[in-house]
Amino acid sequence: MKKLFIYFSLTGNGDLISEHLKDEYDIRKIEMKKRFPKSFFFRIMKGGFLASINAKTKLKEFDNDIKDYENIVIGSPIWNARLSSPINTLLSKLDLNGKKVTFVFYSGSGEAPKAIEKVKKNYNIDKIIVLKEPIKYNEELKKVDELRSNTNE
Repeated sequence: MKKLFIYFSLTGNGDLISEHLKDEYDIRKIEMKKRFPKSFFFRIMKGGFLASINAKTKLKEFDNDIKDYENIVIGSPIWNARLSSPINTLLSKLDLNGKKVTFVFYSGSGEAPKAIEKVKKNYNIDKIIVLKEPIKYNEELKKVDELRSNTNE
């Protein structure tokens, strides 16, 4: 069973998770065409606003062919309790029908209520994992270990 982790990371949390999964998953990182502001304050203001209106962000070209994968894990930071705008764009380009889909969210608060609500409403989901800043709290990666063992069926 082929497995893919496709994700966006602005602060490195998604990159840490990809390192953790790279032995079992093919890895694809998506990137925005335009960079966010360097200032933390302006970055969270812009990201939070875009997430609150379910905006899509222009992405650099990436391989969105997932037909050979049965198991798709999508990693997203949580902005203003919602999916990040790059992941909104990604989801608009993927056909997840017939796939075993797991979402891994990484958030400063460790919560993602509106993101969870959105993905449950719009996608057939196998599992949702919410991590509280794995860069700061390495023990959060244990939740990803659980994912790995559940997807080895």
